[in-house]
Amino acid sequence: MDARTADTWSIGTHVFTSRLLVGTGKYKDFPTMQRALVASGAEVVTVAVRRLDLSKKGDESLLAWIPKGMKLLPNTAACFTAEEAIRTARLGRELDMGDLVKLEVIGDRRTLFPDVDGLLAAAKVLVKEGFTVLPYTNDDPVTARKLEDAGCAAVMPLGAPIGSGLGIRNPYNLRIIMETAKVPVLVDAGVGTASDAAVAMELGAVAVLMNTAIAEAGDPVLMAEAMRDGVAAGRKAFLAGRMPMRLHASASSPMTGLMGAPGGATP
Repeated sequence: MDARTADTWSIGTHVFTSRLLVGTGKYKDFPTMQRALVASGAEVVTVAVRRLDLSKKGDESLLAWIPKGMKLLPNTAACFTAEEAIRTARLGRELDMGDLVKLEVIGDRRTLFPDVDGLLAAAKVLVKEGFTVLPYTNDDPVTARKLEDAGCAAVMPLGAPIGSGLGIRNPYNLRIIMETAKVPVLVDAGVGTASDAAVAMELGAVAVLMNTAIAEAGDPVLMAEAMRDGVAAGRKAFLAGRMPMRLHASASSPMTGLMGAPGGATP
Protein backbone atom coordinates (compact mmCIF):
# COMPACT_ATOMS: atom_id res chain seq x y z
CA MET A 1 0.00 0.00 0.00
CA ASP A 2 1.11 3.57 -0.68
CA ALA A 3 1.93 5.12 2.73
CA ARG A 4 0.79 8.49 1.47
CA THR A 5 -2.78 7.23 1.09
CA ALA A 6 -2.81 4.56 3.80
CA ASP A 7 -1.47 6.72 6.64
CA THR A 8 -4.72 8.37 7.68
CA TRP A 9 -5.78 9.74 11.04
CA SER A 10 -9.12 10.54 12.60
CA ILE A 11 -10.91 12.75 15.09
CA GLY A 12 -14.32 11.48 16.11
CA THR A 13 -16.01 10.34 12.91
CA HIS A 14 -13.78 12.46 10.67
CA VAL A 15 -10.90 10.83 8.77
CA PHE A 16 -8.08 12.84 7.21
CA THR A 17 -4.95 12.27 5.14
CA SER A 18 -3.14 15.61 5.49
CA ARG A 19 -1.57 16.16 8.90
CA LEU A 20 -1.34 19.92 8.50
CA LEU A 21 -4.21 22.09 9.74
CA VAL A 22 -4.20 25.77 8.84
CA GLY A 23 -5.83 29.03 9.90
CA THR A 24 -7.32 32.02 8.15
CA GLY A 25 -6.13 35.02 10.18
CA LYS A 26 -3.50 37.71 9.52
CA TYR A 27 -3.34 37.39 5.72
CA LYS A 28 -2.95 40.63 3.76
CA ASP A 29 -5.91 39.73 1.56
CA PHE A 30 -8.30 36.89 0.79
CA PRO A 31 -6.74 35.85 -2.56
CA THR A 32 -3.36 35.31 -0.87
CA MET A 33 -5.05 33.33 1.88
CA GLN A 34 -6.83 31.14 -0.64
CA ARG A 35 -3.66 30.38 -2.60
CA ALA A 36 -1.81 29.52 0.62
CA LEU A 37 -4.59 27.22 1.81
CA VAL A 38 -4.48 25.35 -1.48
CA ALA A 39 -0.67 25.14 -1.45
CA SER A 40 -0.67 23.74 2.10
CA GLY A 41 -2.53 20.61 1.03
CA ALA A 42 -4.48 20.86 4.29
CA GLU A 43 -7.94 19.35 4.59
CA VAL A 44 -8.93 21.27 7.73
CA VAL A 45 -9.09 25.05 8.08
CA THR A 46 -9.90 26.84 11.32
CA VAL A 47 -12.04 29.98 11.45
CA ALA A 48 -12.47 32.31 14.42
CA VAL A 49 -16.24 32.51 14.86
CA ARG A 50 -16.15 35.73 16.89
CA ARG A 51 -14.16 37.49 14.17
CA LEU A 52 -16.49 36.57 11.33
CA ASP A 53 -18.36 39.56 9.93
CA LEU A 54 -21.71 37.98 9.14
CA SER A 55 -22.86 41.15 7.37
CA LYS A 56 -20.35 40.50 4.58
CA LYS A 57 -21.71 38.65 1.56
CA GLY A 58 -20.22 37.16 -1.57
CA ASP A 59 -16.54 37.85 -2.15
CA GLU A 60 -16.48 40.19 0.83
CA SER A 61 -16.96 37.22 3.16
CA LEU A 62 -13.96 35.23 4.37
CA LEU A 63 -15.94 32.01 4.02
CA ALA A 64 -16.34 32.59 0.27
CA TRP A 65 -12.56 32.25 -0.12
CA ILE A 66 -12.20 28.91 1.66
CA PRO A 67 -11.31 26.30 -0.99
CA LYS A 68 -14.10 23.86 -1.69
CA GLY A 69 -13.73 20.54 0.11
CA MET A 70 -11.87 21.91 3.13
CA LYS A 71 -13.38 20.96 6.47
CA LEU A 72 -14.23 23.97 8.62
CA LEU A 73 -12.96 23.92 12.19
CA PRO A 74 -14.66 26.81 14.02
CA ASN A 75 -12.67 28.07 16.99
CA THR A 76 -13.48 30.09 20.07
CA ALA A 77 -10.52 32.47 19.77
CA ALA A 78 -10.79 35.70 21.80
CA CYS A 79 -12.97 34.05 24.44
CA PHE A 80 -11.81 34.73 28.00
CA THR A 81 -14.45 32.80 29.96
CA ALA A 82 -16.00 29.37 29.69
CA GLU A 83 -19.38 30.98 29.12
CA GLU A 84 -18.09 33.01 26.15
CA ALA A 85 -16.47 29.93 24.62
CA ILE A 86 -19.63 27.84 25.01
CA ARG A 87 -21.80 30.50 23.37
CA THR A 88 -19.31 30.90 20.52
CA ALA A 89 -19.16 27.16 19.88
CA ARG A 90 -22.95 27.02 19.75
CA LEU A 91 -22.99 29.91 17.28
CA GLY A 92 -20.57 28.06 15.02
CA ARG A 93 -22.87 25.06 14.97
CA GLU A 94 -25.88 27.27 14.24
CA LEU A 95 -23.95 28.61 11.24
CA ASP A 96 -23.71 25.03 9.89
CA MET A 97 -19.99 24.73 10.54
CA GLY A 98 -20.44 21.24 11.93
CA ASP A 99 -19.74 19.51 15.23
CA LEU A 100 -15.97 20.02 15.35
CA VAL A 101 -14.77 22.87 17.54
CA LYS A 102 -11.32 24.10 18.48
CA LEU A 103 -11.89 25.19 22.05
CA GLU A 104 -9.93 28.17 23.35
CA VAL A 105 -10.42 29.85 26.72
CA ILE A 106 -7.70 32.46 27.11
CA GLY A 107 -6.42 33.34 30.57
CA ASP A 108 -4.00 36.16 29.82
CA ARG A 109 -4.22 38.83 27.12
CA ARG A 110 -0.46 39.31 26.78
CA THR A 111 0.74 35.71 26.56
CA LEU A 112 -2.55 34.18 25.32
CA PHE A 113 -1.92 31.22 27.59
CA PRO A 114 -5.05 29.17 28.26
CA ASP A 115 -7.23 29.37 31.35
CA VAL A 116 -7.13 25.71 32.35
CA ASP A 117 -10.07 25.85 34.76
CA GLY A 118 -12.26 27.63 32.22
CA LEU A 119 -11.12 25.28 29.46
CA LEU A 120 -12.09 22.19 31.43
CA ALA A 121 -15.44 23.67 32.41
CA ALA A 122 -16.30 24.58 28.82
CA ALA A 123 -15.08 21.24 27.48
CA LYS A 124 -17.36 19.28 29.80
CA VAL A 125 -20.43 21.25 28.71
CA LEU A 126 -19.67 21.05 24.99
CA VAL A 127 -18.91 17.32 25.09
CA LYS A 128 -22.30 16.72 26.72
CA GLU A 129 -23.91 18.76 23.93
CA GLY A 130 -22.41 16.50 21.27
CA PHE A 131 -19.49 18.59 20.08
CA THR A 132 -16.24 16.99 18.97
CA VAL A 133 -13.94 19.09 21.13
CA LEU A 134 -10.31 19.88 20.31
CA PRO A 135 -8.97 21.98 23.20
CA TYR A 136 -6.01 24.35 22.87
CA THR A 137 -4.08 23.84 26.09
CA ASN A 138 -0.69 24.29 27.72
CA ASP A 139 2.00 21.61 27.56
CA ASP A 140 1.08 20.09 30.93
CA PRO A 141 0.52 16.30 30.82
CA VAL A 142 -1.84 16.45 33.82
CA THR A 143 -4.10 18.98 32.11
CA ALA A 144 -4.03 16.89 28.94
CA ARG A 145 -5.19 13.86 30.91
CA LYS A 146 -8.02 15.82 32.54
CA LEU A 147 -9.21 17.05 29.13
CA GLU A 148 -9.13 13.51 27.79
CA ASP A 149 -11.09 12.30 30.83
CA ALA A 150 -13.62 15.07 30.17
CA GLY A 151 -14.36 13.49 26.79
CA CYS A 152 -12.31 15.66 24.43
CA ALA A 153 -11.65 13.97 21.09
CA ALA A 154 -8.05 15.25 21.01
CA VAL A 155 -5.69 17.52 22.91
CA MET A 156 -3.79 20.40 21.35
CA PRO A 157 -0.84 21.50 23.50
CA LEU A 158 1.07 24.59 22.48
CA GLY A 159 4.60 24.38 21.15
CA ALA A 160 5.19 28.01 22.18
CA PRO A 161 2.97 31.06 22.73
CA ILE A 162 0.44 31.81 19.98
CA GLY A 163 1.97 33.74 17.10
CA SER A 164 5.46 33.77 18.64
CA GLY A 165 7.18 31.64 16.00
CA LEU A 166 9.56 30.37 18.69
CA GLY A 167 9.24 26.73 17.67
CA ILE A 168 9.02 23.77 20.02
CA ARG A 169 10.20 25.10 23.40
CA ASN A 170 9.48 22.08 25.60
CA PRO A 171 9.75 18.87 23.58
CA TYR A 172 9.97 16.74 26.73
CA ASN A 173 6.52 17.66 28.05
CA LEU A 174 5.05 17.22 24.58
CA ARG A 175 6.64 13.80 24.34
CA ILE A 176 5.13 12.77 27.68
CA ILE A 177 1.69 13.89 26.51
CA MET A 178 2.07 11.98 23.26
CA GLU A 179 3.20 8.82 25.03
CA THR A 180 0.40 8.84 27.61
CA ALA A 181 -2.64 10.25 25.77
CA LYS A 182 -5.16 7.81 24.30
CA VAL A 183 -6.57 10.49 21.99
CA PRO A 184 -4.80 12.25 19.11
CA VAL A 185 -2.27 14.92 20.11
CA LEU A 186 -1.95 17.90 17.77
CA VAL A 187 0.69 20.56 18.33
CA ASP A 188 -0.97 23.96 18.16
CA ALA A 189 0.74 27.37 18.27
CA GLY A 190 4.35 28.52 18.21
CA VAL A 191 5.57 26.97 14.95
CA GLY A 192 7.71 29.43 13.02
CA THR A 193 9.14 27.52 10.08
CA ALA A 194 9.12 24.14 8.39
CA SER A 195 11.78 22.62 10.64
CA ASP A 196 9.58 23.36 13.68
CA ALA A 197 6.73 21.46 12.05
CA ALA A 198 9.05 18.55 11.30
CA VAL A 199 10.24 18.44 14.92
CA ALA A 200 6.65 18.34 16.19
CA MET A 201 5.87 15.41 13.91
CA GLU A 202 9.12 13.61 14.77
CA LEU A 203 8.13 13.78 18.45
CA GLY A 204 4.98 11.84 17.60
CA ALA A 205 2.32 14.49 17.05
CA VAL A 206 -0.63 13.27 15.01
CA ALA A 207 -0.81 16.63 13.24
CA VAL A 208 0.21 20.29 13.50
CA LEU A 209 -2.02 23.36 13.38
CA MET A 210 -0.59 26.72 12.39
CA ASN A 211 -1.59 30.12 11.08
CA THR A 212 0.82 33.00 11.71
CA ALA A 213 3.90 31.15 10.46
CA ILE A 214 2.33 30.96 7.01
CA ALA A 215 0.30 34.18 6.96
CA GLU A 216 3.18 36.42 8.08
CA ALA A 217 5.87 34.80 5.93
CA GLY A 218 7.43 36.90 3.18
CA ASP A 219 5.83 34.54 0.67
CA PRO A 220 2.85 32.84 2.36
CA VAL A 221 2.16 30.51 -0.56
CA LEU A 222 5.73 29.22 -0.70
CA MET A 223 5.80 28.87 3.10
CA ALA A 224 2.57 26.88 2.96
CA GLU A 225 4.29 24.45 0.61
CA ALA A 226 7.31 24.29 2.93
CA MET A 227 5.07 23.53 5.92
CA ARG A 228 3.29 20.82 3.95
CA ASP A 229 6.62 19.19 3.14
CA GLY A 230 7.99 19.67 6.67
CA VAL A 231 5.00 17.92 8.22
CA ALA A 232 5.27 15.08 5.71
CA ALA A 233 9.02 14.67 6.32
CA GLY A 234 8.60 14.70 10.09
CA ARG A 235 5.88 12.07 9.91
CA LYS A 236 8.03 9.80 7.75
CA ALA A 237 10.98 10.20 10.11
CA PHE A 238 8.77 9.30 13.08
CA LEU A 239 7.48 6.18 11.33
CA ALA A 240 10.99 5.20 10.22
CA GLY A 241 12.48 5.52 13.71
CA ARG A 242 15.61 7.59 14.15
CA MET A 243 19.02 6.08 14.80
CA PRO A 244 20.27 5.99 18.42
CA MET A 245 22.13 9.09 19.61
CA ARG A 246 25.73 8.35 20.63
CA LEU A 247 28.36 10.34 22.48
CA HIS A 248 31.19 9.11 20.26
CA ALA A 249 31.64 8.52 16.56
CA SER A 250 30.51 5.34 14.87
CA ALA A 251 32.11 4.71 11.49
CA SER A 252 29.73 4.41 8.55
CA SER A 253 31.90 1.60 7.15
CA PRO A 254 33.25 -1.37 9.17
CA MET A 255 36.81 -0.97 10.46
CA THR A 256 37.63 -4.67 10.12
CA GLY A 257 39.05 -6.12 6.95
CA LEU A 258 40.69 -2.90 5.78
CA MET A 259 43.72 -3.16 3.56
CA GLY A 260 46.87 -2.95 5.68
CA ALA A 261 44.91 -3.30 8.94
CA PRO A 262 45.57 -6.24 11.33
CA GLY A 263 43.75 -9.21 9.91
CA GLY A 264 42.93 -7.32 6.76
CA ALA A 265 43.99 -7.75 3.17
CA THR A 266 47.51 -6.76 2.13
CA PRO A 267 48.08 -4.61 -0.95
